[in-house]
Amino acid sequence: MSYARRVGLFSGTMSVVGGIIGSGIFLNPAIVAQRVGSAGLTMVAWTLGAVVAVLGGLIYGELGHRLPKAGGTYAYLRAGISPLVGFLYAWGLLLIMSTGAAAAVGYTFASYAVNLFGIDPGRTTVIAAGAIAIFTVINLFGVQFGAWAQNGFVLAKLGALALLIVAGLFVGGEPPPCPGCVAPSAPTGFGPTVAAVATAFVPILFAYGGWQQTNFIAEEIIDPERNLPRALMLGVAIMVLAYLLANATYLAGLGVTGLANSTAPAADVVGGALGETGRRLIGIGVMVSTAGFLNTVTLLSPRVYQAMARDGLFFESFARLHPRWRTPIVAILFQGAWSIALLYSGTYGQLLDYVVFADWIFFGLSGIALLALRRRGDGSGGFRVPWYPVTVWLFVAAAGYVVLGSVRSDPENALGGVGLLALGLPVYWYWARRRARR
Repeated sequence: MSYARRVGLFSGTMSVVGGIIGSGIFLNPAIVAQRVGSAGLTMVAWTLGAVVAVLGGLIYGELGHRLPKAGGTYAYLRAGISPLVGFLYAWGLLLIMSTGAAAAVGYTFASYAVNLFGIDPGRTTVIAAGAIAIFTVINLFGVQFGAWAQNGFVLAKLGALALLIVAGLFVGGEPPPCPGCVAPSAPTGFGPTVAAVATAFVPILFAYGGWQQTNFIAEEIIDPERNLPRALMLGVAIMVLAYLLANATYLAGLGVTGLANSTAPAADVVGGALGETGRRLIGIGVMVSTAGFLNTVTLLSPRVYQAMARDGLFFESFARLHPRWRTPIVAILFQGAWSIALLYSGTYGQLLDYVVFADWIFFGLSGIALLALRRRGDGSGGFRVPWYPVTVWLFVAAAGYVVLGSVRSDPENALGGVGLLALGLPVYWYWARRRARR
């Protein structure tokens, strides 16, 4: 049984946007301002991040055209490099990258709900678990239901960003005084500037990340060879424009010192322009954004586990599609249950930190996979990355830059991430031997 092709260009584009917008753009700009120390460098760093995001969208556009298969990155790594590398990506996604992210973002959603509606803080974890469970159930009933929910959330997210930009640029005035604020120090000299931008790249590319998730549902997109690259390009372009305008808004509304010292820059900008009503509105916007991310993870990631199981490298039940809904219900239910388990373990934040840097290892390897597929002549003509192979090598270099920066800033974190991925090696060998015996 195969997937049903029910996702058109609009829903595909909304999926790209929804995969990118989480809570990062509402929180991470403060971290970036702390690390680079000036308004000019802040905008330069976010612009460079936009270039990397565009390169990633181009590369995944060609990969999606060449291999329009469920599982996206898993399929590209498997075909372009090796089945083991593809499996380790899916393993990391299942173990913590998607499930840990769902747990962490679900907790963020619940925290905002508690603060906004005066709920007992002791119920935060229960609310988070309930949100994960609701989106798990929604996405059991077919990709179209999940896509409809996704479209609504994405439009609401863009509305929240529009509120931020309009309030900050057109309603707010000069940056207010910031008594007690510590001015961030800007680097001097080429070497220190490069090092500062490297540390800022981690939160920037975390905020820009997510364009690759739409490739997970390639087998459910109508005319994927044509619509998937177009959705990626449109979605990434929308996000680049929105993110650069949002950062210009933060700097205009708070100044670099105010931004670097803010714990909730979006709320501070909108609150300064529109008062307490504005703070509540942007708080609801962040809630909507995190809820939309939960839906995105639940809609897209189980397709990777299904593809892995379909290849005989995981439990057969994960490979089955529901005869009516055409969804991998076991994979969806397991992801939801494991996300809730991580939520109640209280350790999901630490586990998420361990593996976040691994995302960029696999992004870089995806660029290598495209080089290998091109060299072998796999796939057909059509959408191609412009200025190949320079653009691909630039993206691979940027991915390596982020990974090395992560290792340098927190070696223990990187070692923990490698250890979690290494746990997948005996699992892969077991399933590979079992498949060979069949």
